[in-house]
Amino acid sequence: MAALACSPAELHPLLGGGNATSAAAEYICGRFDAVSSKFVDTGYAVDNTYLLFSTYLVFSMQIGFAMLCAGSVRAKNTMNIMLTNVLDAATGGFFYYLFGFALAFGTPSNGFIGQHFFGLSQFPSQSFDYGFFLFQWAFAIAAAGITSGSIAERTQFGAYLIYSSFLTGLVYPIASHWFWSADGWASPARADNLLFGSGVIDFAGSGVVHMVGGIAGLWGALIEGPRIGRFDHSGKAASLRGHSATLVVLGTFLLWFGWYGFNPGSFLNILKAYGESGSYYGQWSAVGRTAVTTTLAGSTAALTTLFGKRLLVGHWNVTDVCNGLLGGFAAITAGCSVVDPWAAIICGFVAAWVLIGFNKLAEKLKYDDPLEAAQLHGGCGAWGLLFTGLFAKKAYVNEVYPGVEDRPYGLLMGGGGGLLAAQVVQILVVAAWTSVTMGTLFFILHKMKLLRISHDEEAAGMDLTSHGGLAYEYETEEKKEISF
Repeated sequence: MAALACSPAELHPLLGGGNATSAAAEYICGRFDAVSSKFVDTGYAVDNTYLLFSTYLVFSMQIGFAMLCAGSVRAKNTMNIMLTNVLDAATGGFFYYLFGFALAFGTPSNGFIGQHFFGLSQFPSQSFDYGFFLFQWAFAIAAAGITSGSIAERTQFGAYLIYSSFLTGLVYPIASHWFWSADGWASPARADNLLFGSGVIDFAGSGVVHMVGGIAGLWGALIEGPRIGRFDHSGKAASLRGHSATLVVLGTFLLWFGWYGFNPGSFLNILKAYGESGSYYGQWSAVGRTAVTTTLAGSTAALTTLFGKRLLVGHWNVTDVCNGLLGGFAAITAGCSVVDPWAAIICGFVAAWVLIGFNKLAEKLKYDDPLEAAQLHGGCGAWGLLFTGLFAKKAYVNEVYPGVEDRPYGLLMGGGGGLLAAQVVQILVVAAWTSVTMGTLFFILHKMKLLRISHDEEAAGMDLTSHGGLAYEYETEEKKEISF
């Protein structure tokens, strides 16, 4: 926020001239400058408070992930999946501090990798404050949390620590640099040489967060293979139902709540006017619109899944509805700030069918993902990028990404194919980068016999074999009679 200026030399004639008025002009301008500086300070404080509040909302999604994961696995693996969620945050915090943030946002840098701020050296700066680091860390650990769901119930505990460190310290940060850093080769914030004249619009991370986490989980689950009993000898799928629909619903609501920090918070600040100051319309309005599009996409996806699954399987399934809701959120995340609310309804409707379709395909291919994370975050995330290339509105694109004349916008909104082409490039690049890095890591762990637990451990449950006991204490009728 620029400070307002007061010049005694310009004010002096207006006060009538003379020695006395010269002193008065000096005094008035001094007071004016002090008040102006306070307004600047207040502007920074408001924006940083908004960013920190959004960070806390995004971090609360870790509670949602933990509850969702716990409810989606069998009771004998509850402690294991809860501990991995805690360590995603803790490990991610350490490695994102050491390497991740620098690789993602270490400006000045080249288009492929950041080069400064390792260990937050020379921090804060004119470009970044501590709140920005914390916000980006919360996103990094969200990607790691997505992956843990795909490989749940059969992965060695040490493998979790290795993949989480690698993902948050290297794989995710480099991908986020490409699309979110002002220096990134595909960033819409570049000063020049924009990809297809547009750059990629992945506002809050359908590709950077959801596709990275989902595709990493895809490779982990593929290399490990399905859980024991997921498919019988004839190849027919068997349901390994999670032990608590209550935890699934609780986790879903917590994730919904946190998404209001994830998407609207990605503006990074709120005190910004569009056009002339003093208007009712500014970035605060765009923040509100983004929350609305997020809500509508998720709600539409939930309802579409509810009735769609009822037609397909004949009953109302709360777990499917929760996953459909989250699929709608994952899809709208890319374009939430640049589309109209009516378009968000289309986004959610298609996202629900994308998830249903990928789940059918996964079952056909005997792919086992306990939380449907690869299908949900990878599949719906990719649809969200395409959706943005189709429905991004010109006025919103120019408000959120100003300074470029004739920037392409949504193909179906009359903006040409430049943006859609950039979005397709991101899908291909994220898929390739994550596959090469995380696929290779999981393959090496598999060959070193560090990835999957033994048959006996899997049958008994990881809580008992690796974590000192079961999460729940079961009391038989015989024990109850003895206690009396």
